This record gives sequence, C-alpha cells and structure tokens, in this order.
Amino acid sequence: MADLSGVRALTFDVFGTVVDWRSSVIGELESFGARRGLETDWGVFADRWRREGYAGGMRLVRDGELPFQTADSLHRRMLDILLAELGAEVDETEAAELNRVWHRLQPWPDSAAGLARLRACYVISTLSNGNVELLVNMAKFGGLPWDCVLSAELTGAFKPEPQCYRRAAELLGCEPPQVMMVAAHQGDLLAAAQTGMRTAFVPRPKEAGPNHPVDLTPDPSFDIVAADFHDLARQLDL
Repeated sequence: MADLSGVRALTFDVFGTVVDWRSSVIGELESFGARRGLETDWGVFADRWRREGYAGGMRLVRDGELPFQTADSLHRRMLDILLAELGAEVDETEAAELNRVWHRLQPWPDSAAGLARLRACYVISTLSNGNVELLVNMAKFGGLPWDCVLSAELTGAFKPEPQCYRRAAELLGCEPPQVMMVAAHQGDLLAAAQTGMRTAFVPRPKEAGPNHPVDLTPDPSFDIVAADFHDLARQLDL
C-alpha cells in the first residue's frame, strides 16, 4: 500500500457510498403509492428520479443548459415530471415532503460506526453534490458523525469538476495529497486523483439495483480498496 502518512482528512461521497439511497427512496415511494392508490414500478421510478433528475440535471448545469442549483431543486424538477407522467395530482405540500425523502436516507449498516472509528484520527467530511441542508438533515437522521459538511453548493461546482475537489481541500486547510476521497463510484475517485487527492474505493454492490449493473472491478490506481468503512479503518491502522 502507498505511504498515506500525510493524509489528514477523509472526504466522502454520500449518495450510495454512505447511504443506501435506492432502498430508502423505494420504501417511501411505495408508501406514497399505497396512500394514493397509485401503481407503478417504484424501482424504475426511483432509478429515473436519480439518474435523469440528479445526475442528468447536473450534466445540464455543467453544459450551461441550466443555471447552477441545488440537488433539492434538481430532484424536485424531475419529481414533477415523473408525477405528471404517472397522472398523479399532488399538492405542493405533499410534493415538497416527498422530495425531502432524499433528506431521510438510511445509512449502510457499517456507516455510522465506521465513520466514528475513522473520525478518531482523521477529519471526516462529506464531499457531495447534495446541498448543505440536505446533507445536514441526512446526518441528523442517520446519526452520521461528520466533522464538516462540504458540498457542491459551497465549492461552486459539481463533481467530477476539478474545482469541487480543489476547493474542498482548501476549505479543510489541506493540500490535495493530504485529503483522501472515499467513494463507491470509480469515476468520482479518478477525478479526485487528477487533482492530487488520495483515493479509497469502497464498493457498494447493492447500490445501483438490478436495472443498472455496475462493474465493481477496482481501478489499479486506487490507494485503498476496502470492503466497508471498518475495513478502511483497519487498512489505515485504526
């Protein structure tokens, strides 16, 4: 393993790496559908909400087709489209509450305790495309012990733009090699490495669900490949 003695801070992708967004969202959508008498494939609904609304919305922002906006706004934009396609008439209060499902995502079983273990020796922070309010509420909901909450809302750029990673390191008072990016998404890590950050790949095989198979073969450039956050702590000699 590479010499990681200079690492002072760990920054974490959140959606999929720290929290199980898909199961959490599907569960709330199923409850919503049961209340409203709506039937659809809620797994497909959740996948489209995430991929077309969140990831697709960020691409539109990066391409200049949409102004920079929060993840909450991108999620709501797509939710309105999906509900209209479903023929669901939902008032503003109910739609706003449903959109906040992204604030109530369940952590993976190892997340809270693993983060607490890592926090004993490192500054631990989010580095997410989610907005600050969302990330703070998610931390309160899931008992996630962050030292700091950093997001694209603060860096002014969505991942994988280099500015997001560089500005995060600056905000933590670090040079990029003093920060290790931790993520379940290899593209996130490869982009972080381009700015000089160290990298830890923590695959979450169940994250994407059956509709979108993901190649979990780790890129050989990653500094650490860990089964979960406890394994990450072990590899960092904690």
